[in-house]
Amino acid sequence: MFRLKLHWQILIALAFAVLLGALAGTEHALFGIRYYDVFNFIGTLFLNALKMIIVPLIISSIIVGIAGVGGTQGLGRLGGKTILYYFTTSLVSILTGLLFVNLFAPGIVDGRPAKEFLGLNAEQALIAAEKVGDHGAGDIADVFLSMVPPNIVQAAANGQMLGLIFFSLLFGYFMTRIPKAMADNQHVFWQGIYHTMMKITDFVMKFAPLGVFGLVAKVIAGIKPEQLGELASSLGMFFITVLLALATHVLISLPLLLRFIARVNPWRQYSAMAPAMLTAFSTASSSATLPLTIECVEKNAGVSNRTSSFVLPLGATVNMDGTALYECVAAMFIAQAYGLELGLVTQFTIVLVALLTSIGVAGIPAASLVAITIILGTIGLPLEALGLILAVDRILDMFRTSVNVFSDSVGAVIIARLEGEQGILQTT
Repeated sequence: MFRLKLHWQILIALAFAVLLGALAGTEHALFGIRYYDVFNFIGTLFLNALKMIIVPLIISSIIVGIAGVGGTQGLGRLGGKTILYYFTTSLVSILTGLLFVNLFAPGIVDGRPAKEFLGLNAEQALIAAEKVGDHGAGDIADVFLSMVPPNIVQAAANGQMLGLIFFSLLFGYFMTRIPKAMADNQHVFWQGIYHTMMKITDFVMKFAPLGVFGLVAKVIAGIKPEQLGELASSLGMFFITVLLALATHVLISLPLLLRFIARVNPWRQYSAMAPAMLTAFSTASSSATLPLTIECVEKNAGVSNRTSSFVLPLGATVNMDGTALYECVAAMFIAQAYGLELGLVTQFTIVLVALLTSIGVAGIPAASLVAITIILGTIGLPLEALGLILAVDRILDMFRTSVNVFSDSVGAVIIARLEGEQGILQTT
């Protein structure tokens, strides 16, 4: 039977959410039950489901990914160069997003926080302000201390993601340093958990249209008609901020790496990767585009199969420059909308968590949604504003996936050149 793809279902849900939310408002009720409360129940249930899967999904995905790298190359020369490249470009992309979101401040409309225009709850804004608080540069030490929790079970129960991610990185690495028989059993065990969690995530995401409907309908119901113009203005500026930051990364940062490290013509890279980037744009999936990415890198760019077969599959799993950039901008946008002044420590925390979560959740459906949930929870911000950015998330997802794929291909070219390969991006 004909079945709409998920993104079309979400778009239809958004349309219904806007219509019914505007009609229902905050007071209309049926049999004494306010529509607004129904919207809130649906949206909260979906967010709870997302938060339910985060801990086992993050732990298992990182352990399996790191153990796979350690088992394949022992984190040797090729693996070390690959990880260094992915870490560097992800960090550059996040800092680029941070620069643009501070420069344009999309969460501020006419000099005022956009919470009143976006229908965000004022009480939650006060709670967020208390959680975020005023921190000084000396509190950066607390960020690193939280990465090494004294009780990993308690950290999981309290949602201390930095500690969980760091523990998972260590566990995955040292799992490859024990006797092979035990390591194989561990690998099978964690792969089983990972694939099980992927199934659960797929199941939860089937209800994404319903969850999006509840989140957005609640927001729209709380917005007065005269505030719609400010809503469009704020979301429009958020959209533009993300696009400009992505464009800067893909048109300036990555080409500079190609020119000065790989010493090749960046424009030839665009031509070589055009089919894969267009496919990534249309599918919004790095994993689905991977076969074509490998073909373009090998046939059009001239990278050997030895390099591409290692770098590109790993990149499709852990290297998400566009996603990491988007996570940072979205978290800062929501903070600005609540009128919160985020200090150096909190912004540093956002950068660090965005960097780590871009690795930990990259391969799952709606990765950015799960990652933003983690970031907001880490810095103490409410999750209700997620419904707003979902209104423009699908289009931005297409752009950032193209950036993800292009970054993977740039990594393959740079590492191939550093490995001494010749004939890379040569004209025929």
